[in-house]
Amino acid sequence: MNESKKELLFLALGGSGEIGMNVNLYCCNGKWLMVDMGISFADPYYPGVELVLPDLEFIEKNADNLLGIILTHGHEDHIGALPYLAEELGVPLYATAFTASLIRHKLDENDIKSLDLHVVDEGGLVELDPFTVTYKPLAHSIAEGNGLFIETPHGNIFHTGDWKLDKEPLIGTPTSPEELTAIGDKDILALVCDSTNIFNDQDSGSEGDVKRNLIDVTQDLENRILVTTFASNAARLQTLGEVAKATNRTLCIAGRSLDRMLEIGKANGYFKEFPQTVDFHTAMQLPRSEVMIIATGGQGEARAALARIASDSHKIALEAGDHVIFSSKQIPGNELAISRIQNALAEQNINMITEKQAHIHVSGHPGKPELAKMYDWIRPEILLPVHGEIRHMKEQARFGARCGIKKQIVQKNGDLIRLAPNGPEHIGYERAGRLVLDGDILIDADGAAMNERRKISMHGQISVALVLNKKGEAEKALEIHCNGVPLDEDLDGFLEEAHKDAIAAMDVWLSDIEKLRENVRIAVRRCAHRWTGKKPIVNVLIVEL
Repeated sequence: MNESKKELLFLALGGSGEIGMNVNLYCCNGKWLMVDMGISFADPYYPGVELVLPDLEFIEKNADNLLGIILTHGHEDHIGALPYLAEELGVPLYATAFTASLIRHKLDENDIKSLDLHVVDEGGLVELDPFTVTYKPLAHSIAEGNGLFIETPHGNIFHTGDWKLDKEPLIGTPTSPEELTAIGDKDILALVCDSTNIFNDQDSGSEGDVKRNLIDVTQDLENRILVTTFASNAARLQTLGEVAKATNRTLCIAGRSLDRMLEIGKANGYFKEFPQTVDFHTAMQLPRSEVMIIATGGQGEARAALARIASDSHKIALEAGDHVIFSSKQIPGNELAISRIQNALAEQNINMITEKQAHIHVSGHPGKPELAKMYDWIRPEILLPVHGEIRHMKEQARFGARCGIKKQIVQKNGDLIRLAPNGPEHIGYERAGRLVLDGDILIDADGAAMNERRKISMHGQISVALVLNKKGEAEKALEIHCNGVPLDEDLDGFLEEAHKDAIAAMDVWLSDIEKLRENVRIAVRRCAHRWTGKKPIVNVLIVEL
């Protein structure tokens, strides 16, 4: 790629072709600007791993031309990778006050002092020549969600970030339709837009409606009420505080991430009238019909408060006749974990209410009616969908075309897109891989360690130890140990047969240790396959006396 060309480019290193791990790059006349640096949470494809991060190899190689990182809001899929990856880039960070507080907490937890974090006023401006970026507050499920109006010599961009339309958001004041229309009057070259909720034909809904419905649902319930929601959903936390007051219940918070959200929110001027909370011991001493608990863990997280409460390993306890309200959407992939907790609660005769039974949750992302309004206000020449799987982004491109946007382009992580001049056009591909945080170490998500662990998790592992005596001869006594191989009832029979097969493989050894190792490995693996239908990883340790 010619870095000196006079052009405007777009490149996603995360968040396009997937939901989560958002990293978007703009290049103008050879200078780069990054928008967001997020993570995803691991799934069973990455055994033993909790966090998945974008591989920033491309921009690390071009770090001398990277001007800064603009953060749209404080969700993990937009800021979560900063403690692990931003320090190496060595550029300033820009965020509004609430988001900056969340970032600073993350950096302090990881003892990172070197990053230059700039706090931008809501509606404020960041000048990083040749880019001028203006923050535009938009409603979302966290305080201070922002779109970005990006001005460049080659055309203007409106980058929505995560957003929705909400006539009663409870937290924050979004940019008005009139203000968004004024942005559209400035000749928007490209609208880079959230695709998450494109398959919803209805508006995402108002937080104010959720508040009223939660009051209706809870006001006549007897016994304890526990409500679980996303810890990052500051608007819902505000809603639940108002619900507790309206229903005359004392509030208890269970979950460190909820405590942190309250603390940071209050430090930034939010939750001003949030009710006083009580500790676990006090909550358990109150009459059951006078307490409401807000707990983490609605997605089935094993270490979160709800899972521990359901398994009776938490200081908060629920009894038969109590109620658990799931004020959140079930994220695809979490169904089994959530059902395990719900079954544990059901076994204890605890009542449950989800969004399927009552309107107690709204999305933070726009449905088609909201997208249509944004298109009408912004009136872009180009629609570039992001923040979604391929099916989401392609559907948004089709919808944008039906709404009259002249040009659409669907890209995925690594696709280099020229927006101007004469755009949009795919002009190349840059590496856009994944990293995983494995313990305390960042490694390639598809490297040797993870590939081997996947095989072990699927097939198990066998260790074989043999000895070469002082004459260089292989002793007939072997040690064979199995881990995770389905041989519980037949282990002795398998070990006897595997031992014989290994001895036979040793008999053809021709003074070549590596040949000996491979012969024994193959023989034991074939034996395991005969017995189990599995192909475990077999490691052969040879000790030379």
